Amino acid sequence: MTVFIVDTFVVKPEKQREFMQLNQRFLKYKKENPERLREMKSWKLFVQTFGGISDAYFISMEEFDNMEDVGKHMTRVSKDEELMKILQELMLLVDPATFSRNVWNVVM
Repeated sequence: MTVFIVDTFVVKPEKQREFMQLNQRFLKYKKENPERLREMKSWKLFVQTFGGISDAYFISMEEFDNMEDVGKHMTRVSKDEELMKILQELMLLVDPATFSRNVWNVVM
């Protein structure tokens, strides 16, 4: 059963350019190290354009085949120094009061 890990958050307005640059670093890392992120079927980054605070809310969506793959992925990521550095730098750009993580399962 497909599983999505969905994070929503606001990036500090003065940090949005830096945030996008770090995401480019992540994409480069992902392309150069596919074996380290092998359980992740897809990753997308969205920005909320209408409703709420426009252009402020970001949504990150990671797709996995099942919860077992999520666990394997999280374990491998936590041991990868380079990837953890990117993730830690990204979190410094986010307003922590706005961060939310949800797990979605496909029903149909």
